[in-house]
Amino acid sequence: MSGHDSYAPESGDPSFDVEAYDLTIDYRVRTNRLEGRAVINAVAATAISAVSIDLVGLRATKVRVDGDRRTRFSQGPRKLRVTLPHRLAAGERFSIDVAYAGAPAPRRSRWGTIGWEELEDGVLVASQPTGAPTWFPCNDRPDDRATMRIAVTTDAGYLPVPTGRPVGRTTAGGRTTVTAETTVPVATYLAAVHIGAYEEKPLRGDDRVRIFAPATLRREVADAFAPVPAMLALFERTFGPYPQEDCALVVTPDDLEIPLESQGMAVFGANHLVPEEQRLIAHELSHQWFGNSVGLARWSDIWLNEGFACYAEWLWSEASGGPSVAQKAAKHHARLRDLPQDLVLGDPGPDLMFDDRVYKRGALTLYALRCTVGDDTFAQILSGWVQSHRHELVTGAEFRAFAAEVSGRDLGDLFAQWLDAPALPGLPAPRR
Repeated sequence: MSGHDSYAPESGDPSFDVEAYDLTIDYRVRTNRLEGRAVINAVAATAISAVSIDLVGLRATKVRVDGDRRTRFSQGPRKLRVTLPHRLAAGERFSIDVAYAGAPAPRRSRWGTIGWEELEDGVLVASQPTGAPTWFPCNDRPDDRATMRIAVTTDAGYLPVPTGRPVGRTTAGGRTTVTAETTVPVATYLAAVHIGAYEEKPLRGDDRVRIFAPATLRREVADAFAPVPAMLALFERTFGPYPQEDCALVVTPDDLEIPLESQGMAVFGANHLVPEEQRLIAHELSHQWFGNSVGLARWSDIWLNEGFACYAEWLWSEASGGPSVAQKAAKHHARLRDLPQDLVLGDPGPDLMFDDRVYKRGALTLYALRCTVGDDTFAQILSGWVQSHRHELVTGAEFRAFAAEVSGRDLGDLFAQWLDAPALPGLPAPRR
């Protein structure tokens, strides 16, 4: 257990930890009506007599703790408050069964509208960082990961794509149900459901990858995702084996502002199927290692997600015959020099956590580390970090210590300049 995350202090309840979610969702696309049931298996982190569950825009209709019909609950705009039938000691396990319903919609936040979002013809989920409660009741903390089972039923002509390894698909009464499971721990912000008039096809060249897209975009999808097998091969050589149980790539018929990753999955807009956006595919794929396997313990270390994914873009650029990592670093360093020097990468604050400078300065930090310790040692740091923290929570302090241990060098000054001070350091010369 940790306390409330300082970047999202109104989200989550640190008094308990979830071990598993079992979600059953029935969604009607044309009327935007969701009916759901969530079974939350949890363990008390401290002595508790009540818990708060995040739920936004949907109404709980029935709640049971360990099947007790006398369970009392109340609901406000952001929280479902559940009184436990009896006080629990730290370490005691319990189960909360919540029936809920309503018209799901994105929630407004300091990061824009996030969560369950209707498309022109379908739905996507964009939960990072606090949008998960718009479609299921949860303990919405980045450090509270759990296994998941998600079963989604929707209208004829539509295919739901939930997070997890597919374990069943049935059709009854013209409606389709898809069930998926994940046995690796998932953060609530990395759980997703996408629904559309999709066809499913394996990716040519790597049948581990499933593609979901409208039939009208079949050719564009095939061209855009043709490099994916080579991307995955590069990342596996560099970071280690693909860490997720599934790899699903979804393409909406709508244009999207940005693509979005979730556990074992990424969603792209039709506008991302052009050669100049290929770097975004590499970026989202690399998040399966950085962010989705090696996960954040707190939002202030967001550079561990985005800086590493941005660096992975540069690796792909070099491997595919584009600008080298060094050229990418020089270009973005020059650009950042002309931008305000008011961002502390190691703790950018909630308003700047998704600023592009976090992404690029994060990648530059890794490049500076590589220049300092040399290519071979840097490669050991990168792969060792991923493999030793597979499906674990990490902090920036732990990465600093890990890099120092592997390299056998005092890297305190390097990291202090790049992570703790707002002024942009100069790039060190590569170590020979």
